[in-house]
Amino acid sequence: MSHTSDHRKGLLLTAIGGLALSIDIPLVRLGEGDIWSILGMRSAATVLATLVILGAMRLASGKWPILVPGRPGLLAGLLYGLSSLTFVLAVFNTNTANVVFIVAFNPMFGALLSWIFLKEKPQPATLIAMLFMILGVGLIVSEGLSSGHAFGDAMALLSALILAAAITIGRASRREMGFVPLLAAFLPAVLGLAQALPSGLAIAHPGWILFNGAVVMPVAFWCLATGPRYLSAPEVGMFYLLETVLAPIWVWLIFAETPAAMTLVGGSILVATIAAHSLWMARRKSIRQVL
Repeated sequence: MSHTSDHRKGLLLTAIGGLALSIDIPLVRLGEGDIWSILGMRSAATVLATLVILGAMRLASGKWPILVPGRPGLLAGLLYGLSSLTFVLAVFNTNTANVVFIVAFNPMFGALLSWIFLKEKPQPATLIAMLFMILGVGLIVSEGLSSGHAFGDAMALLSALILAAAITIGRASRREMGFVPLLAAFLPAVLGLAQALPSGLAIAHPGWILFNGAVVMPVAFWCLATGPRYLSAPEVGMFYLLETVLAPIWVWLIFAETPAAMTLVGGSILVATIAAHSLWMARRKSIRQVL
């Protein structure tokens, strides 16, 4: 009964995290500001909200939680901070659908990096999934090249690679990294504000950005970081698909931005591949537990 309760708790947490993450890009777009102002305000709000949460935890428990666990934590934090920059650059330089579909390549980058650096050889099914995902990303990027979105697509691909590297470092260290991505927002906050403040913040609707940075991002990252305590990695990966599927829908409903045909084809290949691979991994794990 306890295992079932924990599993349901994990499903609820990761579902909330995935749903929260799916509204990140629409909120950035609703802010209607320049890239440096939005990057600075969004990241600064995340850092301040995290400090408030940490203070409350300190008062409640009488001790500080693990914040940055040594050198692996510092390196992972640097990568998380860089990924925030490349992600926002992607949002401002290509279509929303391109961003979320390409960033969905992150798990496959993670499998590749684990193979190279941790000697964790992927299963044949993972290698086959990688080929299909390369095909899907290739179709999306080809559309970006023809429509002048090559830089934005490249930033989305770089963001996926950097995130995968940060996750791989966390996996290799086996240390608690829950607060690292939140505190790492300090780096893009400093960079964004340093660029924007000399001429003044230029955001038409700052409320959306503050809400995104102070509420949505902490909720999304905390829930998705806590979910693996109760669920398998493939199950958690399924909930990351919520952003891939829902973000383009929110943008289509709010801004009437219809994805290009090739983006939809490539994105469908990516979503179908990740879903099939995650279900296969979950089924394989359940069979091994039975045996």
